[in-house]
Amino acid sequence: MVFLIAGASHTGKTVLAQKILEKYRIPYLSIDHLKMGLIRSGNVSLTPEDDEKLESYLWPIVREMIKTAVENRQNLVIEGAYIPFDWKESFDSGYLKDIRYYCLVMTKRYIENHFSDIQKYENAIETRKGNWNGTVQSVVAENTQNLELCRKYGCDFILIDTDYQVDIEL
Repeated sequence: MVFLIAGASHTGKTVLAQKILEKYRIPYLSIDHLKMGLIRSGNVSLTPEDDEKLESYLWPIVREMIKTAVENRQNLVIEGAYIPFDWKESFDSGYLKDIRYYCLVMTKRYIENHFSDIQKYENAIETRKGNWNGTVQSVVAENTQNLELCRKYGCDFILIDTDYQVDIEL
């Protein structure tokens, strides 16, 4: 089974992937690691800020990694912000039965009440370089857009509304 964990920046995708690794011993791939490997190696002329171009560049690679894992009956978690909401269109039904998708979405209420926690835990698993310039308004806007896109494309989502209790039972 392949588990895809998507969501806006700072929603806890990597934290959830790490929980799954520790609880179920299923390895995970951070799309950010793939992105930075390609950028740092000079194999692409993109920068970490080229989000739209990065999604179209990274998704075909990730898509084929997913197919390979499914074909080999391997469990894998893939987490990152570069999974398109129309991801299902990349696979036929033979693959789809072995792929689960979850988008982490924080509500406006959660963001407004817990913004300092969101900032505090930004380096819970990975140490991020540079300063994050997110604001309450920008985080609300990104999460609101992701929720709308999840609904538009019929994607499963985990709504974070009062407490941050995100887990997936396999």
